[in-house]
Amino acid sequence: MRIIFLYLLLQFLFMTEGNASTPTYLQDTTTNLSDTITGLHVNHHLLENFISNQQIKNKEAQDIREFYENRSYQYAWFLEEGLAEQTQSFWNLYEIFLNYSGDSSLYNRELNERVNFLKEDDGPFNPYEQDVAITELKLTELFLKFVKRAYSGNVDPESLQWQIPQKKVNTLEILNEFVKNKGKEPESILPVNHQYLLMKEKIIRFQKLQGREWPDIDLGKNKVLKLGDSAAVITDIKNRLQLLGDLPTTAQSQIYDSSLESAVLNFQRRHGLTKDGIVGPAVIKAINIPIQSKIEKMLINMERMRWMPVMNEGRRVVVNIPEFRLHVYEGSNEVLSMNVVVGKSANRTVIFSDKIKNVVFSPFWNIPRSIIRNEILPGIERNPSYLNRHNMEITGNSNGLPIIRQKPGRKNALGRVKFIFPNRYSIYLHDTPSKGLFQRTQRAFSHGCIRVAEPSALAEYLLNDQAGWTEKKIKKAMHSNSEKWVSLKEPVPVFISYFTAWVDESQQLNFRDDIYGHDDLIKKHLFE
Repeated sequence: MRIIFLYLLLQFLFMTEGNASTPTYLQDTTTNLSDTITGLHVNHHLLENFISNQQIKNKEAQDIREFYENRSYQYAWFLEEGLAEQTQSFWNLYEIFLNYSGDSSLYNRELNERVNFLKEDDGPFNPYEQDVAITELKLTELFLKFVKRAYSGNVDPESLQWQIPQKKVNTLEILNEFVKNKGKEPESILPVNHQYLLMKEKIIRFQKLQGREWPDIDLGKNKVLKLGDSAAVITDIKNRLQLLGDLPTTAQSQIYDSSLESAVLNFQRRHGLTKDGIVGPAVIKAINIPIQSKIEKMLINMERMRWMPVMNEGRRVVVNIPEFRLHVYEGSNEVLSMNVVVGKSANRTVIFSDKIKNVVFSPFWNIPRSIIRNEILPGIERNPSYLNRHNMEITGNSNGLPIIRQKPGRKNALGRVKFIFPNRYSIYLHDTPSKGLFQRTQRAFSHGCIRVAEPSALAEYLLNDQAGWTEKKIKKAMHSNSEKWVSLKEPVPVFISYFTAWVDESQQLNFRDDIYGHDDLIKKHLFE
């Protein structure tokens, strides 16, 4: 009753001509008061003046207009008694984002001071002040910008050689849902990749280490340290690994004990180093990387995670190029994982997405023109029996170059099976006769396609919904002299991605080298 009385009184004052105290920022509306959230309403003229004064662009301006039109111009962020519940929730998300991202592009000093004052002030609150109406509109504008920046990204992915379609974010729809739910369980509304949330937790922890001294650790005369060794520097190594989360507790002992060996093995695994439990130059180099550099790498990869679609359901194959690893997921569960070999620096594997549609057993290898020109023709000149020795044949001629393919068999460069997702880059997954490369730590050796360490396991998984394709039948098809194409019942999404920092299945933070220099490109956009 109090709300209705105040509302009718204000409507009367608004229509009274010549009243100097008329609150012209309130909007006359025919909304059924029994359905309203609040009796406070935004005046249409004030809204248009705000959009003009703030120089809000077309799409965002239209979203603001539509947002208030759809709610009959009711306030979204204020109640008669003060800030609404959703305002507190949004402000918490906003402040956390500013703190961990270091992104000041959204910061508005005047609005920050106003909202923080309202949050802390216990005095009387007058919801009919024009300043409240302006703050209401500024919060709506900020929310739309926040969602776009925090969950869509601030860099054009395609300009950075990222061809995975950028996630589409409907900021107006998210705003409506957020206000409707009063800001509760925001992660269920906000279009965020699960990896992004995991990284956010990790980066907040790392930021707490920023004030600590981080001097370089030097092995001195010790070239390497291993289990059983004793040295003064071992205490420094233990303390550093404890800060990084690899060693549960610190110890002043200068002995390289079993707990330190376990910590070193974990550190090596997280950084893609040779897992031997020995502290050598590679471990020391990684352990000395400044905290600020690690935070920047995390922020660079969080930017990439903003571009990625929210993948919570269905089957998918994900290749992470810097990790040299392939993962198969069903929903949020990893069901298969294996080493891969990716393109070397001169023949970089492209970052893109598609759908696996075919498994090809005992494949021909239709050799690319560049390889024919640069490798095979010189080989034929050196040895006329080159084609026969490599189980190759000429099938035609095109623009002055022979068309050459390699026949199925143990010498075939594609191995016994390949996995096709038709794309303009001519990239696919395939087996290889050169198994030894999978044991190396750095595995960038191919011409651009992706070699998989366990092709039969991947084939079994992709065909597990097709009757008859048993392990025995797959093995037989892989060792045939005849090429056989099998179409998947349902194409499986595949993402050829590029992440140099991420959180793995055991909730461990991983880092990898930027093998193609893509991090540096994003860094220029974010920090310079």
